Amino acid sequence: MAVAVALIVFAGFAPTFYLRPFFHAKPLTPLVVFHGILFTTWIVLFITQVRLVAGGRTDIHRKLGVFAACVAVLMPIIGTLAAIASAKRGFTPPGGPPPLAFLAIPLSDMVIFPILAGLGLYFRKRSDFHRRFMLLATLAILTPAIARIPMIRPYGIPAFFGVTDLLILIALFYDRFRRGRYHPAFLYGGFLIILAQPAKIMIARTYIWHRVAEWLTR
Repeated sequence: MAVAVALIVFAGFAPTFYLRPFFHAKPLTPLVVFHGILFTTWIVLFITQVRLVAGGRTDIHRKLGVFAACVAVLMPIIGTLAAIASAKRGFTPPGGPPPLAFLAIPLSDMVIFPILAGLGLYFRKRSDFHRRFMLLATLAILTPAIARIPMIRPYGIPAFFGVTDLLILIALFYDRFRRGRYHPAFLYGGFLIILAQPAKIMIARTYIWHRVAEWLTR
């Protein structure tokens, strides 16, 4: 799953970030660059931490976890600022709602991610909970990368959420097949992500949210 996450992130953001000089002449703003570096750091840390545990190097895993926790704290802050700046520029995905309405979706992700990552850190001494919550926290921020993959982009928000949900369900059912039962971390954390998706769309359509979004982008 860590490898799949890395491939999806690269496939989604290669044209606009990792390989941007080959596709776009206009440089990115410092905020967007920092946002990209910070979130890429999380993906690299996730893969590294998985590999360290698989190799039995839990001592290094724990030390690196302190740095990962600092990155996790920064991500919602920078992610929120980047989302607001994107709304100011008028960004919305293909087939998406107007920019101010769409802003509800990335900002909601910046609430869900710290909840799941925080649970992962809280249960750091319970490896079965810890690794599942960390995986779910990573999957929770994967939708923007999925939305930028050319073969998925034309199908709009339902497809973006659908692929995210598919990854969660693969993890859930693989766990069920391997362990003989569903792990509560996957059940509660996974359904938090899935059930939040229609809630984001409902919130985005409300008058109150529109006023909040206007205030945030003013």
